[in-house]
Amino acid sequence: MKVETILFPTDFSDSANAALGRALFLAERFEAQLHMLHALVLHEFDPNNPDEAFPNSEEVLRKLFEIADSRLAGLLKQHGREPLTLRQVSRRGLSAAEVILDYAEEVNADLVVMGTHGRRGPARLFLGSVAESVTRHASCPVLTVRAGARSVREQAVKSILVPVDFSEPSELTIRYAQELAHVYQSGIELLHVAEEIPYPYFYLPIDSELVSQRQDRARQALAKLAAETLSSDVNYTTSIRVGRVATEILDHAKKSDCGLLVIGTHGLSGIERLLVGSTAEQVIREAECPVFVVKSKGKVLV
Repeated sequence: MKVETILFPTDFSDSANAALGRALFLAERFEAQLHMLHALVLHEFDPNNPDEAFPNSEEVLRKLFEIADSRLAGLLKQHGREPLTLRQVSRRGLSAAEVILDYAEEVNADLVVMGTHGRRGPARLFLGSVAESVTRHASCPVLTVRAGARSVREQAVKSILVPVDFSEPSELTIRYAQELAHVYQSGIELLHVAEEIPYPYFYLPIDSELVSQRQDRARQALAKLAAETLSSDVNYTTSIRVGRVATEILDHAKKSDCGLLVIGTHGLSGIERLLVGSTAEQVIREAECPVFVVKSKGKVLV
């Protein structure tokens, strides 16, 4: 996997600090340039509402840039090491996600490594999620690390969990997982979740033999895909579960104690995304381990 430029956006939160170690490790491992970015969101003066304007807005902005630069430098000093090549940047914009996405395009980032607050319920609906927005719209893969997630050394990944739905992007997701397995010297577990079919009550009881046959077919297809995609030097296992896809992925990740989850996203947007939902976004929001999101449309590194 060729990674030359890594973008690490930070808001100096606990989740961002947790992601810093991952960004530094990968920058060192790939000998990549690491860009540490802080987005400043400060609204301009509103001539229709002068009473709510920031006093001396340019001076306030200058001070904020100084504070951001100081805190970026402090993060590295606290971490006790530096990657080969580092850039510290503060940018101003209307939203943090917009600043991150624009800067990622500007520097042609190969990977974005960032924290996510893991908000759920009304807080997420009202506040939105910068990580989810970046993951949805970035042209490159995104590695997210959740605040308060299980503490694991950034280079210690024993197992990588890869959910597979046999769609066209599944092979690409497995190829990324294989490259990351080489980076972390870890094994891979391929997981397929057979979605439960909501039969009407008058069809019950469901023929258990049909359910078993369905799982057997999925297991055979998973083994075939692994044999065709993974190289012989990668240790892997396969698992089949039945239920709601995101729920089963999260439960399996927790029980298997995996150190990294690699998942593909179909890049749905607009009304289609609202109606279909996004398994990847729910996994990003709730997974206890870091999540590496592979984009089906965009920059390919493998």
